[in-house]
Amino acid sequence: MLRAIDRDRFRVIPVGITRDGAFVLEDDDPDKFALDPNRLPEVADNGTRIIWPDSTLTRQLQVRHPDGRVESLGDVDVVFPILHGRFGEDGTVQGFLELIDLPYVGAGLLMSAIGMDKHTTKSILHAAGVPVVPWVTVTRADLDRTPDLWERRIRALGLPAFVKPARAGSSVGVSKVSDWSELDAALATAFAEDDTVLVEQGVSGREVECGVLQGRDGGVPRVSVAGEIVVSGRDFYDFEAKYLNADGVDLVCPADLHEGELAEMQRIAARAFEAVGGQGLSRVDFFYTGTEFFVNEVNTMPGFTPISMFPTCWIASGMSYPELITELIELAR
Repeated sequence: MLRAIDRDRFRVIPVGITRDGAFVLEDDDPDKFALDPNRLPEVADNGTRIIWPDSTLTRQLQVRHPDGRVESLGDVDVVFPILHGRFGEDGTVQGFLELIDLPYVGAGLLMSAIGMDKHTTKSILHAAGVPVVPWVTVTRADLDRTPDLWERRIRALGLPAFVKPARAGSSVGVSKVSDWSELDAALATAFAEDDTVLVEQGVSGREVECGVLQGRDGGVPRVSVAGEIVVSGRDFYDFEAKYLNADGVDLVCPADLHEGELAEMQRIAARAFEAVGGQGLSRVDFFYTGTEFFVNEVNTMPGFTPISMFPTCWIASGMSYPELITELIELAR
């Protein structure tokens, strides 16, 4: 869901994107898109079409109704791309908005593209001296050409291992491999989402996260307190746990960390944020072994649901939800 904000008329214009890629004028009804374990919400094609500005000389947003009537929705000050996955947080929408010179919340084109690709993210973080978990990146073509070589490289990581699509979000296509007999099925699941797959060494430790905001006026990034994901009845923090409030996972914020531990985590989070571009916001996810923090992911458009960690961490840091949204909009403008 994109939200175009018209300051002069003090309103939010909800823009939905259908599965076929049509931009439609949506209802401003959050309940319509509430997450339901039995039915995930979807933008339906209601026949309207959003008409974006035709050049950088205007910020006027229009809608064409099913009867052909065209209505002006006013000038747009900033776009809030509350989108996950491909064609949302991977730089494609961000590039489109830059072409028509519309300010938008969050990371720019390059940072979005980097954050969406797990291999690229880990490579950049590793080059910047940010600790990451050992991994192997493999493509379908690699496995077809030299399967024995790649199996040896993957097995060298040890067990357990996690198999992930390189460019997918929300833990879609992710599997935990506890026995090598499970590897082929895990690779098939990941390759169903992307032609490039990561196999990561499993780390025994706590899963902790924090929110990062771009610094004001060239200042250093601001980092929230930490939150912790406590998994008790599931193999890992999967899609159902993240978005459907499934059993077996508790979100604890603030996390129980000593002052020095939190300071070190915040230092690494800020370094990771800057390494991949340092724009807008991110949620930096860690594994903490008790002696070392490993960055698992830098999420450039984290979840904003009531059970999401990013707003929860900032609220625990003393910033209200409205203040957080206002800050993101002001950074974009």
